[in-house]
Amino acid sequence: MKSAEEIQYAMETYADMVRRICFVHLKNRDGTEDVFQNVYMKYMLYEGMFESREHEKAWFARVTINACKDMLRYFSRRKWVSLDVIAEEKEALDDTSAEVLDVVLKLPEKYRNVIYLYYYEGYSAAEIAGILGRKENTVYTWLARAKVLLREKLGGEWA
Repeated sequence: MKSAEEIQYAMETYADMVRRICFVHLKNRDGTEDVFQNVYMKYMLYEGMFESREHEKAWFARVTINACKDMLRYFSRRKWVSLDVIAEEKEALDDTSAEVLDVVLKLPEKYRNVIYLYYYEGYSAAEIAGILGRKENTVYTWLARAKVLLREKLGGEWA
């Protein structure tokens, strides 16, 4: 079990990233908080050692993505989302951000993951390949395809 200092460090360092990954996948605050708690519970109970801080960060990203997938599988059996929750999430963003978020959230999961990890977390394609367990060239292909989809849906240029 992790010490209080290790848990405190992880909370200060990775909490924002974990919440953002959750929100990108789950699209609601309640699910985000549930997964957030589960991820930190797994961390607290994790017995292994990390090779470096980057390895630890990648572990958090991978565990968070997997926990979101698990929750989505669970919710796929229950096909409802409160309209209040959807409205609440959209109100927090300006019009441009809301439009971009809508398009990113509608991307297929593999594209959504690489876009998030590349642009929001600053991972390189090689690091994303390691996190997702894919080849580096596959990540480059997914990034290119995701950019094309975003460009088509948003119109104009998008880097």
